[in-house]
This record gives sequence, C-alpha cells and structure tokens, in this order.
Amino acid sequence: MSATEFAYRLSAAARRPASWWELFKFGLVGGSGYLINLAVFALLSGNLGIHHIIAAIGAFCVAFCSNFFWNRHWTFAAGDGHAGFQAARFFTVSVAALLINLAVLQALIGGTSLGELTAQAIAVAVAMPFNFLGNKLWTFA
Repeated sequence: MSATEFAYRLSAAARRPASWWELFKFGLVGGSGYLINLAVFALLSGNLGIHHIIAAIGAFCVAFCSNFFWNRHWTFAAGDGHAGFQAARFFTVSVAALLINLAVLQALIGGTSLGELTAQAIAVAVAMPFNFLGNKLWTFA
C-alpha cells in the first residue's frame, strides 16, 4: 500500500461512525490483551525471574492469540475472511508493534528509574495506535 493510498484510506475511515465504534471495540479487546500481557509479563519476569525481553516476548505471544480471536470475530467482524491470511497479516502488524514495544521498553529501562512492569505498561500503550491502524487498514480491511 502506498503512502497516498494509506492517507486516503485513513481519511475515509475517520469520516465513518462505524470506524469509531471499531476503535472503541479495539480498545476493549486491546485492554483485555493489555491486562493479559502485563499479567504474563509479571509472572515471567517477577515470579520466574526471566529476563525482561524474553518475558515481553512471552507476554506478546499469549496476548496475540487472544487479541486475534476477539478482533477477528468481534471488533472487525471479519470471520468470513480466510483465517490463515488474516492471521499472517495480524502477526505481521503485531510483530511490528512488538518491535516498537521492545524499543520503548529497553529505552525506559535503560534510561529511567522506572520499574520493569511500569516500563512495559508504557511501552505497550505507545505501540497501540500503530497496531490499530495496521489492523484496521490492512489486516481486516
């Protein structure tokens, strides 16, 4: 997708009330995924002593499965689409968001006095807008 096509699709989507409802539902699904992510991260890094990067990847994997199911069937109502094709695109967008998450997480842990869980909470929130736009305009378009 070209930058011009992306801008056009973004503009068109912003004018549709249904897009705002999807954003709300995406936020609810994302909120549950956020809690799942943080719970798994806390378990892995805090309780099991796993390095924060490995713990973040593990938390991502668990939250990914939940988020794909709920976004596919509820947020974007795209259950009629090919699940494998959608999963591949969802995974691509999610990995890109994970890379943003990891970069922010590492920067916060290395450059601030924030605890790991607080840094992870901020990092996940920073990556969320990219995740929504990628899935709205590409995965489930």
